[in-house]
Amino acid sequence: MARVETMGVVVSVERTHETLTILVYDGCGRIPCTLFLQTTARTRSCCFEDNRRFPERCLTGCASKTVTEYNPNYQLHHQPPPTDFVIAIPRPPPPQLISSRNLLSPSSLTTTPGLSKRSFTYEELAISTNNFSMNNVLGEGGFSLVYKGTLTNGREVAIKRLKDTHRQPDLEFMKEVDILSLVHHRHLVSLIGFYVSELICLLVCEYVPNKTLEFHLHGRNGSTLAWRHRFRISLDSAKGLEYLHEDCNPRVIHRDIKSANILLDHQFRAKIADFGIAKHVSDETTHISTVVKGTYGYLAPEYASTGKLTDKSDVYSYGVLLVELITGRKPLGLADWARPLLQKAMEDAIYDALIDPFLDNDYDPVEAGRMVACAAACLCHAAALRPSMSQICRALEGCISFGDQKSVQSPPGSSSANTLFQSVLTP
Repeated sequence: MARVETMGVVVSVERTHETLTILVYDGCGRIPCTLFLQTTARTRSCCFEDNRRFPERCLTGCASKTVTEYNPNYQLHHQPPPTDFVIAIPRPPPPQLISSRNLLSPSSLTTTPGLSKRSFTYEELAISTNNFSMNNVLGEGGFSLVYKGTLTNGREVAIKRLKDTHRQPDLEFMKEVDILSLVHHRHLVSLIGFYVSELICLLVCEYVPNKTLEFHLHGRNGSTLAWRHRFRISLDSAKGLEYLHEDCNPRVIHRDIKSANILLDHQFRAKIADFGIAKHVSDETTHISTVVKGTYGYLAPEYASTGKLTDKSDVYSYGVLLVELITGRKPLGLADWARPLLQKAMEDAIYDALIDPFLDNDYDPVEAGRMVACAAACLCHAAALRPSMSQICRALEGCISFGDQKSVQSPPGSSSANTLFQSVLTP
């Protein structure tokens, strides 16, 4: 087997009598494939498939490195080398980094004061993921893979990589970098850094070690998520959304709130992840007309039918998430199934028909009542009647409660969202 030295990251080397196949990830993301060994009794050289030629220097003993200059017309004449030899592949020209300022708004990649986002090299991230080994894959989306990586300082990270490497970085990826650069909250996944070149897009985020809420609710792990964790997750997620909707400048609509995008640590504290389709919204904007994106089962009805996006679209999705936590059921068709049961549970203050049967009635009825009431309000057909996320947070904490329960099902225009709640404790 030949030894290969390169400024890129060597993945594998295979040698036959006539060819030497070297799989290398270089800084530009291109992959040199096969070098053809052209051998006669007196001449031996090698070239890439595109006929760029590189001389081969033969070493004996334990020599560790050969540096060979690129010369397209050069051939080295010598006797056939021993089996063990070294080929040095020169570093390709450095990739031209693409600034998202050229693709997005002038405020792109503006970082929150006090926070710094590091720009990584491709080699660093390839090494941290064992050359993007499938054994390091944490999850897969429609357009990306997420890998677990370990940086040179020992820090574990999650690295998101777009699948399509044959096109320019798309606006959604750059928008995710932009939004994550601006937000900072304990219940949102934090951005650590990124790498963007002509063909490669990599996003480096904090690693949250205990998988997703979807895994713990619906996965085949043989255990049941305890009620205390479910209630804590509902409040953590609500606080993350409250920050996005009300405290960010500009405000952010996530657009894809679902159990698969709620990450958990070992204490089952929640962080909202995946801002790939999130949208900025100004205080003056009543709604955004956009292409409908998200996950079926979580989409607000007015958004799915008209494409008009507001923060109340996220509130609806959060309501579906609450019902998932309460019942343990999967989201498709869950909202329509749950509405009458939520209303009856609120009227009777009996929640056993809704609670996940795998909990064996091991739940707190006070906390269950708060979650049921919030879920019913969030799933209101009329967006204007849904509460804000700050109201949801206060309701889950027991600071406010429902006033007129029947207004949850009132027709549009009959009530304001504020009438769904009334103060029962001093804020």
